[in-house]
Formats: sequence, structure tokens, C-alpha cells
Amino acid sequence: MGLAQAMMVAGLGCRRGARAEDVTAAVALALQTAGRAPAELARLATSASKAEEPGLRAAAASLGLQLDAVPRPALLAAAHGCLSHSARVLAETGVPSLAEAAALASAGPGARLLGPRISVARAVTCALAETTP
Repeated sequence: MGLAQAMMVAGLGCRRGARAEDVTAAVALALQTAGRAPAELARLATSASKAEEPGLRAAAASLGLQLDAVPRPALLAAAHGCLSHSARVLAETGVPSLAEAAALASAGPGARLLGPRISVARAVTCALAETTP
């Protein structure tokens, strides 16, 4: 039997109409900040309510990754692990950081953030979470 692998997920938050270029830039910056390679990324994740945003869908397609639509109850359950806190995001979504909660929820039980969310162009946030075997 082979050894289990760590799994890394990029959680995303965005303003309505965010551009795919800003989404991919946010993912790239988050990976660079964490000292991780793009090949280590298993998928992207966001809230179910944002999963149809054209910029998020186009970025997922250009990166060749699945976009996980995380349901609200799972985001709320992961909120305790968030490192960042935005009053605006909390009022809109019920979680202090959509990117961080989405990454944690999608990565699964025992996931940890690799750092606080990063922001690009005041339109997109990205956070990386990882589960280790």
C-alpha cells in the first residue's frame, strides 16, 4: 500500500463580477506566499452561492481544477478555524473569511490553514488549507 498524500485546497472569495485573471493571480500569490507549487493544489473551493461566478468558473477551467461549491452549513462549521476576520464578509456570509472557511471545509476534517487569506485587486481573496495523512 502507498502512503497517503497531503491534500491542499485553495479557498476563494470574490466580489460579484471578479475577473478570472484576478482569481488566478490570487491563487498564484497564495501558493507563492506559502512556498508551494501549483501541482500540489487538488482543487478550488468557494461557497455554493458564489460557485456560478463566471470569473471563478473560468479560472478553475484555466487551472484545470475542479471548483468545489461548499454548502453554507459546511462553511459555518469551518468558521472557527478562520484566521482573518472581515465584518463585511461576516455580515454577508456568516463566516469571518469566505476564502478561509471554504478552503477548510473543502479540505475536510483535520484541515489547517497555511496562512491567512491574501487579497488581489480588492476583488478576490484566496486561502490555502491542507489535510495531512
